[in-house]
Amino acid sequence: MPIQKQLSVFLPNRPGIMARTCAILSEAGVNILAMAVHDTVDNAVVRFIVDHPTKATLLLEQEELYVMEQDVLVVEIDNKAGTLARICQSLAEADINIAYAYCTATPNQDCGCLVIRTDQPERAQDILSK
Repeated sequence: MPIQKQLSVFLPNRPGIMARTCAILSEAGVNILAMAVHDTVDNAVVRFIVDHPTKATLLLEQEELYVMEQDVLVVEIDNKAGTLARICQSLAEADINIAYAYCTATPNQDCGCLVIRTDQPERAQDILSK
């Protein structure tokens, strides 16, 4: 369960902006491994995990987009009822706050992927690796 760099990109909430942003990364050979979009009325915060975060940051900043980097914990989890509850409980017992998280799995997958943002990613990693 690695700690990875996540990019938070602030985009205008308009048709075509996401397509253009993804194309910029794709054309440069940057693969998007995870993505979450959190919208407001006029803007969106798009969170990306990519295979080349430094390259992606430079490309997006060249487009005059505001990009922030955060460390996030990426956890492969069993796709079973109660798995997420156990993870959250373990972190709560260690007094580690989950600022946000996103995950996915299809019903046919044995495992899913969970991305967690905390203020203590190394400690969360230690706790969840046990």
